[in-house]
Amino acid sequence: MSTLGLILIILGAVLLVLFVGGMIAVSRRRKATESRFREQVEAANAALARAHAEDKGWERATMEAAAREAAAGPVDELHLLEVVDKPGTDADEAVFRAVTGGQERLIRLGRREGAWIPL
Repeated sequence: MSTLGLILIILGAVLLVLFVGGMIAVSRRRKATESRFREQVEAANAALARAHAEDKGWERATMEAAAREAAAGPVDELHLLEVVDKPGTDADEAVFRAVTGGQERLIRLGRREGAWIPL
């Protein structure tokens, strides 16, 4: 084997390693960007849900207490995701995401005779 052939093989191997490394870096960056975007969208949705709930005169503390009670156990985090304002107060709904021990669970509440109850 000639010296030129050996140099070309080494150069090809180096270029292949650089290409694969670049692809891995791009993939990691894309995942980080997607994660940040998802968090921003969830924060915006939560803020919108909070604003809508406050605008309709719903008491956040009462809704959260009902969601914690529906979770039937300790809750690490509780996030208001959605409010559904249907005609009449007994048709209103709220959706919370409860996080307990790293596991997430959706809790859907409805209003019956002015009280928030699990659906």
